[in-house]
Amino acid sequence: MPPLSSPASSGPKTSYHEFYADDFSPRDHYRLLWDHIRATGNNALETKDHESQLALQTEGVTFTVYGESEEGIERIWPFDLIPRIITAPEWSRIESGLKQRVKALNLFLEDLYGEQKIIKDGVIPPELIYQGKDFRREIVGIVPPRGIYTHISGIDIIRDEQGDFLILEDNLRTPSGVSYMIENRVIERRILPEFFNKYRVRRVEHYPSLLLDALRCLSPRGKGTAEIVLLTPGIYNSAYFEHTFLAKEMGIELAEGRDMVTINDIVYLKTTKGLKRVDVIYRRIDDDYLDPLIFRSDSSLGIAGVINAWRAGNVAIVNAPGSGIADDKAVYPFVPDIIRYYLGQQPILKNVPTYQMTNATDREYVFDNMERMVVKAVSESGGYGMLMGPSSTPALRKEFMDRVLENPRNYIAQPVVYLSRHICYMDGELEARHLDLRPFVIYGEDIQVVPGGLTRVALRKGSLVVNSSQGGGSKDTWVLAE
Repeated sequence: MPPLSSPASSGPKTSYHEFYADDFSPRDHYRLLWDHIRATGNNALETKDHESQLALQTEGVTFTVYGESEEGIERIWPFDLIPRIITAPEWSRIESGLKQRVKALNLFLEDLYGEQKIIKDGVIPPELIYQGKDFRREIVGIVPPRGIYTHISGIDIIRDEQGDFLILEDNLRTPSGVSYMIENRVIERRILPEFFNKYRVRRVEHYPSLLLDALRCLSPRGKGTAEIVLLTPGIYNSAYFEHTFLAKEMGIELAEGRDMVTINDIVYLKTTKGLKRVDVIYRRIDDDYLDPLIFRSDSSLGIAGVINAWRAGNVAIVNAPGSGIADDKAVYPFVPDIIRYYLGQQPILKNVPTYQMTNATDREYVFDNMERMVVKAVSESGGYGMLMGPSSTPALRKEFMDRVLENPRNYIAQPVVYLSRHICYMDGELEARHLDLRPFVIYGEDIQVVPGGLTRVALRKGSLVVNSSQGGGSKDTWVLAE
């Protein structure tokens, strides 16, 4: 890896404002929206905001937060009605970069579970892979249908202080949030039709049909007769709303592991009319719980024998087991090298500079600058297992140093990037909040990027944490047509 610049030399610490060009003058693509907001006034915004909350409550758009007691609390999805707008040229670059990245990561997985040329050629340290908990030795040699591992990807993107788009992290196992992207658009069209009259906004509502077509293409018995099941851990999962939403929108069965059985390497769904053969499983449970005969023997969430059925080519599993090693945060710094190795291209979208805690020099530098760092556990998500240096205490920084020293492979560090800001309607006022973007990529017969994504907003003033489990919310994301 090339040496990293220090946080002190990374530029100004004022975040990029996406709505305002300077002071209180909106950027060109926001001017029509801004003029409408000023013309209608604050009372109209207040009414629209109230309507959006009622609509979310009526539709039952919820998510579940788990605290220290592990008792889930169901909450209405937090939504801000001021849309984020991305211009056509900006989106063109994002789309090209995401297609490039997902294609390279899929080739990486195909190689890792095959010939492992990238390790033999010294591009990736072997210990980085073999020590990763998400590298699944049990599936080495299995070739999934069409050679696709990463059927659905949620790639998190941020804008840095200069306004450049950067990849923050990859989500390739069971990425979530797409249902909220769609619900945000449905609510926005309902309560703000006059906004859409002023802009040519590209659709996101067709995501379920795109996904369904990609799933059908994987059926071992052919696309026309594909029987597809969405495998859910059940009603207590934090993303259960999304599971039910997608199953309904695609017109496929929603089932738990106990609803299916494997006989002679063929998976069947139990129905009132008897057993029905399953061709494609869109699983929303982690590898560990997928097959008690292969992974965790105490799992009651999965389907005994499903991996052998997959190995035999009798069922497709989406995303493929073992995909998690490609979104391991310790592998993330090597993704630019992965793109160069497999595609012979320079990355279109850059990574955030990242320090490897297995590297003594990097580790020493991070320890000397903890108050300016974000330290992340590579196996955690949702904002958990993370130290935000600027808001941390000396005691917490010492605790994380001890954790890193105990298991360096389990941590990476990045200089704090001051996420871009956007105006939000907060308690009757327009105020700036930090945000990121999770676009969704579908890999079927070709690679498609849904034009938009889930914009996540840090609702607490000054916070850089956008995860809904940590108090974040969301916005509708408008990608403008040419």
